Amino acid sequence: MPFEIFECEQNSDAWFDCRRGLPTASKFATVMAKGEGKVRSEYMRKLAGEILTEEPAESFSNGHTERGHEMEEAARREYHFITGNRPMQVGFIRNGNKGASPDSLIGADGGLEIKTALPHIQIDRLERDRLPPEHVAQVQGNLWVSERYWWDFCSYWPKLPMLTVRVYRDEEYIKTMSSEIDRFNDELAAMVERIRHYGMKDAA
Repeated sequence: MPFEIFECEQNSDAWFDCRRGLPTASKFATVMAKGEGKVRSEYMRKLAGEILTEEPAESFSNGHTERGHEMEEAARREYHFITGNRPMQVGFIRNGNKGASPDSLIGADGGLEIKTALPHIQIDRLERDRLPPEHVAQVQGNLWVSERYWWDFCSYWPKLPMLTVRVYRDEEYIKTMSSEIDRFNDELAAMVERIRHYGMKDAA
């Protein structure tokens, strides 16, 4: 199934409608978590709730996430200045039963993921000079969903150097991720059906 790009503002009602009930790249690490513990199960229940109620799960934000949204545009401008690449903002990309909300697309082949990092975290990332392991699933997920070839990961904090790491598709990783997302979606569909038919046997 070809992917579809939705031009809507992220965190708007239209954006929530686009992604309702779908596992998204920012949560692929949760889906792939070894042990399939509480976090994975809770995420599945939230998506099941969205499908059954046709309403988005309650969103959570705090001072740090709100500050991150405010800094994202500054990071995007700095990225453009440093690289010459012109970021194109989109709302949501759906590809079958999965999706992603990229921070930007770049040209015909690339994309951009922006993370803000408190100074001590940014300094650590600059010292390591690589894609932080905790963001591998999201970046590879963005590549998979968007069917693109490379993605720039940027870590940003004002008054510190920006970290920019070019990441290419890891087909073996994507193959494993695809299998895990398929399994998750099968379990999600089964959960939705169980709840839809809850109590029907007793009634019969």
